[in-house]
Amino acid sequence: MSQYQNPTHETLGSDILAVMQTVKYPEQILGAAWVERLKALEPGSWYPIATLLDLLEHLVKRGGRASLLQMGRQLFRDSHQKRLTPELLSAGDVLYGIDAMYHHANRGKDIGGWEVLRFLPGHALLRKTTPHHCALEEGILYEALHTVGAEALIVQGTCVQTGAAACELEIRSPVRDQKWLGTHPLKS
Repeated sequence: MSQYQNPTHETLGSDILAVMQTVKYPEQILGAAWVERLKALEPGSWYPIATLLDLLEHLVKRGGRASLLQMGRQLFRDSHQKRLTPELLSAGDVLYGIDAMYHHANRGKDIGGWEVLRFLPGHALLRKTTPHHCALEEGILYEALHTVGAEALIVQGTCVQTGAAACELEIRSPVRDQKWLGTHPLKS
């Protein structure tokens, strides 16, 4: 059970249902009770964030961190890719747009968000104050950056799960041209 408590925070069903496209044998990995619970969800409906957070905790215990990365990639494809593909042209569009993506699929009061702390050619530093497991959100970033042709490595320096006030993710890429920068100004 997640420690995060915010009764106003809701997430789209498509974010929760991404797990069904991620694991090959849902009943074996998630268990019959979770599979039945997920079958009742609708992609376009809103659900308490606790549903997703509890699922993420269960999945990381059963399938490991890699399964959360894959779920994040699938979540981007299911919840954001079609809607954002015309708008996302560079890594800058992804990194400066991650907060809007988050708020598209999450609603409520004091639900956290994303901030770009540094943005240089092939390098960025993001701070997140969302309750989602970092591996899930890394997967979202990996897939979104892949979509614009800006492959990257994500390194997490600080995390709330290890006692930090916020999570910080450093993004490093060999891409340093307009495919990275787009129309966004540098920020150091």
